[in-house]
Amino acid sequence: MKLWASSSARDTDFTAKLIDVWPDGFVQELCHGIVRARYRESFERPSLIEPGRAYEYTLRVNPTSNLFRRGHRIRLDISSSDFPNFDRNHNTGGDDYREANLTAAHQTLFHDAARPSRLILPVIP
Repeated sequence: MKLWASSSARDTDFTAKLIDVWPDGFVQELCHGIVRARYRESFERPSLIEPGRAYEYTLRVNPTSNLFRRGHRIRLDISSSDFPNFDRNHNTGGDDYREANLTAAHQTLFHDAARPSRLILPVIP
């Protein structure tokens, strides 16, 4: 998943879930992934983001294989949190394990010619 997004926070998370929507409305999560903004380029050299600036994020979604049968739909959910699957992010840029302060992050997702967010799915014939 390539995601173009900005945030009001200095650090935040973005999550992606690939979902199979059945004809009767049942939704089945197939796989998911996450990126913490400060680690968007490297785990060894984290860097905070500039609030309001758009960045391109790569979300590595867990591998899966699924046959989408006739009548099924593919759904992609993008969120900024997936607690309790992943640790919460305080959105402050501080130490999420020691810091007591939390702040709300307001996210903007982009999908235009200059910032083409996209899900890349291989198709097997």
